[in-house]
Amino acid sequence: MPKQTYIPCLLRLFRQYGYDGATLSKISEATLLGKASLYHHFPGGKDEMVETVLDYIQQWLVQNILSALQSEGDALTRLRRMCECLNELYEGGEQPCLFAILLLGSARDVFHDQVKALFRTWIDAIADVLIGAGINQKLARHRGENAVIMIQGALILSQGLDDPSVFQRVIQRLPEDLCRPG
Repeated sequence: MPKQTYIPCLLRLFRQYGYDGATLSKISEATLLGKASLYHHFPGGKDEMVETVLDYIQQWLVQNILSALQSEGDALTRLRRMCECLNELYEGGEQPCLFAILLLGSARDVFHDQVKALFRTWIDAIADVLIGAGINQKLARHRGENAVIMIQGALILSQGLDDPSVFQRVIQRLPEDLCRPG
């Protein structure tokens, strides 16, 4: 089977255990691949597994989040589409953000630049929608950053409280909050 077959399983593992906690034993057990087979599919080891998952998330981000933000419609409609996609990605607030997890522990040094680039792309896309809606560039950028802060914070709090309604409440209100006049 191609290594892409294992991406959903790897994503789940890295979300659940983080980079350091997702041991090769756990990965082997979850994928039903022996360690030799893991290295056959991922010669770069766990780093390559995470890079493969990050590439998948990046493609998903482009195909879903960025396409929603760059689609037809007014700013509110496009931001609502983004939030619908986020609700899907994070399973209604049940799943943590892999980006945040990879910024902790030893993974930070390895994946920081890639995660930073993904965050910047996302923030810039939100800001572009808001600029198109007539909000000045500086405020649009701040609102883009605040949107990601609110989303990430809601995901962390939802996980901490075992209450996905926190995330759901934030993404339901976020489009209107972002579009309010300057």
